[in-house]
Amino acid sequence: MEHALYRLLDAQRIRYQRFEHPPVYTCEEAARVIPELPGAECKNLFLCDAKGRSHFLVAVPAEAGVDIKALGDMLGVKGLRFASPERLKKYLGLEPGSVTLLAAVNDGNQHVAIVVDEALWAADAILCHPLVNTATLSVPVADLARFLAHCGHSPRILAVPRRS
Repeated sequence: MEHALYRLLDAQRIRYQRFEHPPVYTCEEAARVIPELPGAECKNLFLCDAKGRSHFLVAVPAEAGVDIKALGDMLGVKGLRFASPERLKKYLGLEPGSVTLLAAVNDGNQHVAIVVDEALWAADAILCHPLVNTATLSVPVADLARFLAHCGHSPRILAVPRRS
């Protein structure tokens, strides 16, 4: 899966820098074991509505606390909540700890809406796992936008509400 992603990135001329590291499961862990990398660190949330009919991959700056209820209101979704690991596997083909914007490659039927915080999208590059949590890629935002478009996704860029 990871190797197929690299082949696609190369075929689409998506620029990236790759950094290997021990497995990380949280932004805090990543900050401890990964050296400073060129790009904005992000936190990725895989969410669904109360009935499990709508799914969202939300990317925000690593330090941001998201007000999930307010985000649900903004998206017009009732009961927005974290989706289960089983849903993560079914819809994005990922294990917990590996959630990434690059998982759009595994969502060919566009079952998952992608939401990116405007502050994160304003960065020069975004740090993303390459479908596994043992490496991080620094991908220029313009290239990431082209990658998402290639995968059939048009991300919603908005001011994701923060927890106070």
